[in-house]
Amino acid sequence: MDMNTDPMLARTDSLPSDIDTVTSLLAIAKSTRAFIALLLADIDLHPGQDQLLVRLQPNEPVSVSVLAEDLSVRPSTISKMLDRLIEKGLVERGAHKVDLRRTMVQLTPTGEHVRDKVYEVWRKLDIDLIGALDLEERKVLGESLGKIEQLLSQRLRRLR
Repeated sequence: MDMNTDPMLARTDSLPSDIDTVTSLLAIAKSTRAFIALLLADIDLHPGQDQLLVRLQPNEPVSVSVLAEDLSVRPSTISKMLDRLIEKGLVERGAHKVDLRRTMVQLTPTGEHVRDKVYEVWRKLDIDLIGALDLEERKVLGESLGKIEQLLSQRLRRLR
């Protein structure tokens, strides 16, 4: 899309230049979430559910609190997502073997299969996104995004 016809880019021209990074990240996040939502709908998932499924490893139960921390969301948000994934038979919830107060979550065999489909969706989007970049640009982008992600995660943890 041409910068002159993209309404999001047109609006950023009037913003102070010292917020270009935030403006770009917000636009990228919004567009990526919308794009991934369309792709996930094909496998009957909603955004966020993909990240939860990918975080889980086969035969390795994880506590709800660890999932919430890893995904940078509140435990109540994880619980709502889990309710929906349990209804679909993708995950199961149970008590910790020693500490019965802790709730543990693990993938079902069906969940493992859908998790593989999530990876396919992510690969498709990744290929679409990086297809126009050369190898050096991909490397620089990956390193830069990794640093920004780490910085945001650290600051977010301090605020919660």
